[in-house]
Amino acid sequence: MPSSHPRRTTTRRSPRAAVSSGSRRTTPPAPPGRPLTAPFTAVFGLLVAVEAVVLAWLLEPPGPGWQVDRLVAGALALAVVALTGAVLVLLGRGRGWLVLALAAAVTALLVLAATVLFAAGLASGELAGWALLLLPAPLGALVLSGSRPIRDWTRPGRGTPRRRPAGTGRARSPGR
Repeated sequence: MPSSHPRRTTTRRSPRAAVSSGSRRTTPPAPPGRPLTAPFTAVFGLLVAVEAVVLAWLLEPPGPGWQVDRLVAGALALAVVALTGAVLVLLGRGRGWLVLALAAAVTALLVLAATVLFAAGLASGELAGWALLLLPAPLGALVLSGSRPIRDWTRPGRGTPRRRPAGTGRARSPGR
């Protein structure tokens, strides 16, 4: 028999009380600067806005001059929403990712509807293929704007801090 005595294991106790895992949720602190994917998300948002303008141009009724009807106005409004979402994401304003994701999802649905129209309604596989080439921009904007770094960056109260007016703050005494 070995002459060594049995091992004793002691558990180290902390002076602080143990916190159960479900009683308190803390979010990890977000990095202080803008995430690296924010400019790329804004670029995809700009591409979605350009696609919406092209869609408005394609929806324009034939005739001389630029005629604006409800479909063209809706496509142009979608371009404005996408552009607004891209700027909000780039600046880190609250819920900017949601604005961009909404514009990207609607644009992706419109591109898919055009693809189905070209493929089934007009029986043109070539036009359907060209319509599918427009799909990566809204899908890229949708995926990037829904990612966790972008959502954290555009959380209300985060992002680029607003400047305070010059007159706010404590006044200094004249003797100092």
